[in-house]
Amino acid sequence: MVQRIVGRVGRRVDEASPLVDARLQDGSRVNAVFPPVALDGPLVSIRRFGSRPLSLQNLITANALPPEVAEFLMACVASKVNTVISGGTGSGKTTLLNALSAFIPDEERIVTIEDAAELRLQRRHVARMETRPGNSEGAGEVTTRDLLKNALRMRPDRIIVGECRGAEALDMLQAMNTGHDGSMTTLHANDTRDALSRIEIMVGAASLELPIWAIRRQVASAVQLVVQIARLAGGVRKIVKVSEVTGFDGVEITLVDLFVFVQTGLDHEGRATGHFHATGAKPRCLDRLRLHGVTIGDHLFERRDIGRSGDTA
Repeated sequence: MVQRIVGRVGRRVDEASPLVDARLQDGSRVNAVFPPVALDGPLVSIRRFGSRPLSLQNLITANALPPEVAEFLMACVASKVNTVISGGTGSGKTTLLNALSAFIPDEERIVTIEDAAELRLQRRHVARMETRPGNSEGAGEVTTRDLLKNALRMRPDRIIVGECRGAEALDMLQAMNTGHDGSMTTLHANDTRDALSRIEIMVGAASLELPIWAIRRQVASAVQLVVQIARLAGGVRKIVKVSEVTGFDGVEITLVDLFVFVQTGLDHEGRATGHFHATGAKPRCLDRLRLHGVTIGDHLFERRDIGRSGDTA
């Protein structure tokens, strides 16, 4: 059954190649592991997606983030702020990226690069590319890094990488630093600071001759905003932190938290409850937003709690 499923999308799985990750024709993701790697028999996971992508308003209604945070994120996307969305598996990184894409100006050309295509950007002019594994002889592989290098020749206004997980992080940073403002990517990390550390590690693995100070300067120059999303107790999905990269002090990348979700406990069904908190820090990117014709009142960032509820998402 598994071989029939993955065979229809040009993939293979057997004892010689026991791992497969593929996109089905309806957009679902399938992952399969075969013996001898799977000790008790074949393992199959299928992730299905809704027929319509969730909008940012849907996420606000589901209490994944408050309107104040949504307003700031919308302004950053419209003003071409380079953004990294980090979080754990199943936390909603791709869902959030899809929702934020609705605020990219419609005239811009977007190039997307993914391992298995699941982005559903709500824009008109999107050029989609997907990696390809090698054949049984190991030939014909097309990596994320290959596609990133090719994307730079396609005159993109923005580049969106579905997930950075390796050496392609270096090419992504270079794209962000060479005129492709507003580019976005996701990665796995437990915190916004951890996300920057993971980028450092991935870039260091791609170019071993780069000193750590050069990598950190590159990261600080390229990435301007890090959004942390998490799946909390009881399956509650929330944006738990929004941090701005403010520079490089010669030793460390400086990072300032703008909004934080404060968990206060669990409800009677074991789901996380709490409220959002504005730290009082004023983003440095406000001047950039104004240059793009986007104005946000300073009151949005005044130190205060934003809603106290036992909501779920």
